[in-house]
Amino acid sequence: MTDYDGPPAGGRFMTTRWSLVLAAGRDRGKRSTQALASPCDIYWPPVYSCLRRHGHSADEAGDLTQEFFARVLEKNYFQDADPNRGKFRSFLSAAVRHFLSNERDRARALKRGGPRPALSLDAESAEGRYLLEPRDELTPERLFDYQWGLVLIQRVLSRLREEHAAADRLDQFDRLKGFLTGESEDQSYRDAGRALDMTEGAVKVAVHRLRRRYRDLLVDEIGHTVASPDEIDAEIRHLLKAVSL
Repeated sequence: MTDYDGPPAGGRFMTTRWSLVLAAGRDRGKRSTQALASPCDIYWPPVYSCLRRHGHSADEAGDLTQEFFARVLEKNYFQDADPNRGKFRSFLSAAVRHFLSNERDRARALKRGGPRPALSLDAESAEGRYLLEPRDELTPERLFDYQWGLVLIQRVLSRLREEHAAADRLDQFDRLKGFLTGESEDQSYRDAGRALDMTEGAVKVAVHRLRRRYRDLLVDEIGHTVASPDEIDAEIRHLLKAVSL
């Protein structure tokens, strides 16, 4: 994964994920559920992996992931949330631990009535992700951070791809994205240029711009999950280290 050299100058800081959680904590109605639906859909993979590493089977982890987010939406789990106490990543990880410590009768809990969150949780996909996790000795907490980082990076790459598609440069992105992810170790700038009908110099410029835009989008994604812009650098470095395990 590409190195990070700090946030871009200027720009407005917004703690979108925290803002959604805080708004939901003040409102137990339909608006609260809608506010939390987006973070739930985004961040279920690290929750699932954490539950699997705690020793639950694939079926159990899937059910528990659904139950955890159901409680987030139905029981106003985040009503006491305080962004001044830390990052959204840390808060959600602690909420999962709290959930597990109070989960004494899973079967009874799963039989409760009431609506369940409309999560995009593909059980087969979730288990496939888990089976690819590195190092069985990773703690649930470190595995949570690893998956959290992958989620954010994938969101950045998806946004980059969408931007290039809109600019009718999807072929260029698909060819050059390996220079971001480290998958182009066997491909030179000259090779990429031949495939794209570009000069080697033009490819170098395009990769430089791609990395700069990647950095900007990564800062934007991380900025949604921390309470202060002062925390962005440390959080990005922490997550890049987590995904390089």
